[in-house]
Formats: sequence, structure tokens, C-alpha cells
Amino acid sequence: MLSSLTIKDFAIIDRVTLELGPGLTVITGETGAGKSILIDALNLVLGGRASAEVIRTGADAATVEALFELDEAASQELRARLAAAGVDDAETAAQLVVRRVVSRSGRHRVYLNDALVTLSTLAEVAGGLVDISGQHEHYSLLRPEFHLELLDRMGGLAGERAAVATAHGVVADLDDQLARLREAAQKRGEREGYLSFQLQELTAANLQDPAEEDTLEQERIVLRNAEKLRGTARQAENALYAGDGAATEGLARAARAIRELAALDPSLGPVADDLETASALAEDSARALSAYARRVHADPERLEQIEERLALFAKLRRKHGATLAEIIARRDAIATELALVAGAEESAAQLETARDKAAVALAHAARALTEARRKAAASLCKSIQAELADLGMGRAVLEVRLTPLGAGAGLRADGLHVSARGAEKVEFLMSANPGEAPGPLSRIASGGELSRFMLAVKRAIAARDPVGTYVFDEVDSGVGGPTAEAIGRKLGEVSAERQALCITHLPQIAAFGRTHLHVEKHVEDGRTVSKVRLLEGDDRVHEVARMLGGTKVGEATLRLAREMLAG
Repeated sequence: MLSSLTIKDFAIIDRVTLELGPGLTVITGETGAGKSILIDALNLVLGGRASAEVIRTGADAATVEALFELDEAASQELRARLAAAGVDDAETAAQLVVRRVVSRSGRHRVYLNDALVTLSTLAEVAGGLVDISGQHEHYSLLRPEFHLELLDRMGGLAGERAAVATAHGVVADLDDQLARLREAAQKRGEREGYLSFQLQELTAANLQDPAEEDTLEQERIVLRNAEKLRGTARQAENALYAGDGAATEGLARAARAIRELAALDPSLGPVADDLETASALAEDSARALSAYARRVHADPERLEQIEERLALFAKLRRKHGATLAEIIARRDAIATELALVAGAEESAAQLETARDKAAVALAHAARALTEARRKAAASLCKSIQAELADLGMGRAVLEVRLTPLGAGAGLRADGLHVSARGAEKVEFLMSANPGEAPGPLSRIASGGELSRFMLAVKRAIAARDPVGTYVFDEVDSGVGGPTAEAIGRKLGEVSAERQALCITHLPQIAAFGRTHLHVEKHVEDGRTVSKVRLLEGDDRVHEVARMLGGTKVGEATLRLAREMLAG
């Protein structure tokens, strides 16, 4: 339920707060006072589009904030959307505050319980909180796709719709897989030969280790410089150990001499230790160099093998990848693709069988949905016609036509064409006058008839509708007298099931409001300001009397207003 709506610096509104409760709230006022601006502001916090033009002259930003009370009956879907949007304690939150800030700088902001979110997130979360029926929104009745959604909502067919959508998704996925396989089969001959040639070349290369190229590069350097490496190693060994005046001999003599001195001055002990260690290290290094010199030798045959192997790697890298690891990955991918191509016929046969089975399931689900829609259509026609009779359209005839989808519309399944929404189109047809055949609403219904038809629809589906708040913007357009009273009565009945707000110019409707808000426009300090006032007692009587009698309100008009409010 919408608990309050606060509007600041929006159009001609300076600052207004609407405190709203359950039941029917009527909003009245002179034409141009700003009543519809309230609806525009509400639409903003429901995810509607906004521009800097809505900002009040002289202000930097317009702000609209709506407070929704979330009772235990709040849908799990809504709470899940809140949780996905990052709203704290979404699963147990008792309130939802939606705040929209429209700035002249273009940096618009949206908040859900003070969590900054995107406009698309707001539209997703706010969907289903409020249903606005205005003169423009009535024209949604002229769109057949809206008719299908309305019928399914009235019939409580969400489960049947979900079953069709799921089965449709399975068939569509199998069709997609089959299409890819058939496309691959058409190119299989050329592709298979090309892939086989590449795989043969890569397999012949016997690639195992991604680091093999680096290892061979290092070995090639050693083989190319074998003589230099061996000669220098020998020279270094002689200087350290084998030659006259070798470094190890000098280090050993120095170590012995310092060790003798350390007996006299212990502080020289560490120096003696270091010299002994240096002598041992020099001797170890000499042995290692001697072994290295014996091991390193020129091997032209091995060098040629390495050169050929590295040349092969360079050739493969130019064709298949920048590194040896990428070439190995390419080889494995080709092998996998060839296996898939080889098994394409078998896979296609398996997919065809699975597709046939899935299509039967889809057709079964679609027929079940169709039958449920036929039953719901009969019930919906009966309910709406009963409501229309109370609204002065007792001779109206409503028909819900279910038309099978034609060729090319949806997937083919067991003789049917089925989309994710079912196997038929749905359209409401109406005859407003006796003797006339039912026809599309766009050709049959006037604006006033559409308004009453929408109200009849809302009355018929109120008990099943998940929307918590209905808003009717001038739903009384083009009517008066007994019909206006009937509309007011129906609004009262709708508000017994759902919170309802109605902007109206008719006293017959205003009298049915549980809460009465009055919008008035006046000039303060040279600026136009729109204000909203709660009317109670005599103030409400005078407003209804004004709506009855215009600018001159006499005692008779006041007495009639009191009688209307007394019900």
C-alpha cells in the first residue's frame, strides 16, 4: 500500500506531502490546479522517464519520495526483487522507500531504502506496486497483447503459462542445436579435410611440453659455444686449483697463518674461519669447472637436430599461435572439433528424437493453457458484463476471441504453432449497442466507454490482482448523472479489495471517497504554487457543493452535498 507521497520542486509544486490510507482517496480541484501533476510525480517513482523540464523554476533538482507499506502478504517475487537490488533486510522489510532525484545537471539518482540503484532496477522492483489507469493508459486496452495478459491474470493461469514457457524453451534450445549441427554438416566435407590436415601436421610434431622450445634454445646456445665454454672453464680451474700459484693454495696458507695468530688474539678467529671457507669453496668450484669442461663438447649432429626442431616450432607458430602452449591448445581443439564433426549425424538423430518428444510436451502444455483460457474467458466475460451493466452499459456484449497462431508464428509442435506465451492470440471484442456485431475496441468503444470498461475490468480482477494500489486519473471522463454515481460506487467496491486513488471532477464520485484531498493553485510572492489539503467536515461539504453548483453555492446545494456524503 502507498502510505505517503512527498513531492518537492516538481512542476508548479513547491513542496507537498500526501498522507494516504486504505480505501478510496479522491482528489479534486479546479482544472489546471495540479491534480494530474501528482500522478506524473507518482509515475516518476515507479520508473517513468524524466527530464529537467519537470524541475520547478529556480530549483536545482526535483525530488519525489514514496513510502510503501509491505505487509505479510507482499509477494515473494517483490521481496526477491528487493533483495536482488541490494536492499537491506529485503526479506523482512516492513517498508519500502523509493526516492527519485531529477537534477538540472543531468545526474539523476534513484534510491530504494537509501540504497543507490539504477533506473532499470527501479522499474523492475516497482513493477506491480501501483497500477495507474488514466486517459492515456486506457488505450492499453486497444493492444491485443494486453488482452492476453489480462485474461491470464484473471484466470490465475501463471502456472500454465510457466509450463508452456519452459516447454517452449526446451524445444527452442533443441532447434538451435539442430540448426548448428545442420550448418556444420553442410560444411563438413571441406572443414573435415582442412582440420584433418592441420591435426596430422600438429600430431606429427609430437608436441608434449610447452617449455620445450625454451629448453632447446638454451641447449643450442651451449652447443654453439662449446669450445669457448670448455676452454674458459679449464682456465678458471687452473687459476683456482690445478695451476702454479693456484688461488686455493694461497687461501690455505693465509688461513693457517691467521689461525696461528688467532691463538694469540681470538678476535681473528672469524677471519680464519672465512678464509678456510673461501678455500673450500674455491676447491669445490674448481672441481665443478673440471667436471663441466669434461662434459661440454661440440656435437654438430645434435645441434642440427635442435636447429630443425626450432625451425619447425617457428613454422607452427606462424600458422597456429604465438607460443608453444597455444599451438598445443590448438591441436587439442582441432581434435575435439573433428570428433564432434564425426559424430554430428549420430548427434543429430538423437536431437531429432529429443525434439519430437519435447514438441509433444509443448503441444500438451499449450493445449492445456488454451483450454484454461477458454474457461477463464467465459468467466471474465460474465464478470465484466455484470460490472458494465452497473455502469450504464447493460446492453454491451463482450467477447474474448482466441485465434490460433498462424504459420511462422512460434515453434511448430504437433500441429500447433506455439510461442512462449501459448498457441493463440487473445483479443477483446465488444458491441456497445444492440444489433451490432462485436468488434475491436479501437473501432467500437468511445473514450468514456473505455474508461468504464477499464473500471469494470479492475473490479472484476481486484480479488486476484497482485497490485496493491490502483490509481484512476479522470476515469469519469465523458460521463455524468446516474452513471457517475455507479462509477463512484464501483470505485468504492474496488477500494474494498485494494487501496484506490481517483482524480475526479464529479461530485457523485467524490462523495464515495474515504479520504478527500483538494488541490488548489494560487500565487505567492509572484509565483504560482500548487497545494494539497485534506478536506474534512464542512470543508468537504463545501467542496462537493462547489462541484455540484459551481462558484455560487447555496443552501440547497450544501444540503444536497451533505446528503451525498451521508450516502
